Amino acid sequence: MNTVRTKFYRDRINGKWLGVCSGIADYTGLDVLWVRLGFVVATLCGLGFVPVIYIVLGIFANAKPYGLYTDAREEKFWQGVRQSPTRTSREVRAQFREIDRRLAEVEAYYVSSNPRLANEIEQLR
Repeated sequence: MNTVRTKFYRDRINGKWLGVCSGIADYTGLDVLWVRLGFVVATLCGLGFVPVIYIVLGIFANAKPYGLYTDAREEKFWQGVRQSPTRTSREVRAQFREIDRRLAEVEAYYVSSNPRLANEIEQLR
């Protein structure tokens, strides 16, 4: 597994202060608004350790590398890997089976005796 893309990073580019909430949102695939609201609600409910955890993560977590994902589709894929590696591997295997099935259909079409195709090729000669 590619550990660079499965680690937690602070996302200073999309973050407001230290980028911790944005990093958590990127890591889990949740909307950053809900993560921020969760931090605010937890803090207001008297959980005093939440701001401490935020600051500790802001200090010790690595910043998100530039160009970690090439596009939004790749970002969504790696979020799925982090959430459920087993499900993601099943999805990848299913995609490969579908590609293999389609390739077999193409191969069967061109390898089998196809009189219409043979006539078209003869007309082109």
